[in-house]
Amino acid sequence: MSIETTSNDAMTGEAAPSETISINTLVLYSSVDGQTLKIINHIKQSILGDVTVLNIDDNPHIDFSLYQKVLMGASIRYGNFRPNIIKFVNKHKQQLDAVSNAFFVVCLTARKPEKAIPENNAYMKKFDQLSEWQPQLKGVFAGALLYSRYNWWQTLLIQLIMKMTGGSTDKTQDLELTDWQKVDIFSKEFSAL
Repeated sequence: MSIETTSNDAMTGEAAPSETISINTLVLYSSVDGQTLKIINHIKQSILGDVTVLNIDDNPHIDFSLYQKVLMGASIRYGNFRPNIIKFVNKHKQQLDAVSNAFFVVCLTARKPEKAIPENNAYMKKFDQLSEWQPQLKGVFAGALLYSRYNWWQTLLIQLIMKMTGGSTDKTQDLELTDWQKVDIFSKEFSAL
């Protein structure tokens, strides 16, 4: 199980005022090729207080009472969430609802601006239908098209999907499609919760 805890207050080198209450934030993710984790690590830089990062795929046992905020990110692969995401959020709905919370989806369809809005994104709609938990803040970010990491079968499938949706089928180049300015806006909104 990968667990990472950092204090971004300490990382700034500035002393926190004595009346400031430290916020403990739990950051959960599920990532296949690493783009969701890359987005998590980017967001983590703007979170004040102590941050614990856990991979849901490791089936961690979590004491939610230790945290005041929860952020979760999940990737889409071949049109689906990994099965453990929906099970996890439904199992922990009460604990998630008890704290400030946010959720984001990483998918290639979000490369199109109209599909990068939670209300317009088919995968966020699917999440809303399958999940008993309804996050306070939702985001949708484009992922990365990493042909160099795919085996021949994955490459063929992804090329077919890209051809049908007007994306790149050029397997000689990897493309990072994440809009980092949009990620920064989401980070600020999460910090304000």
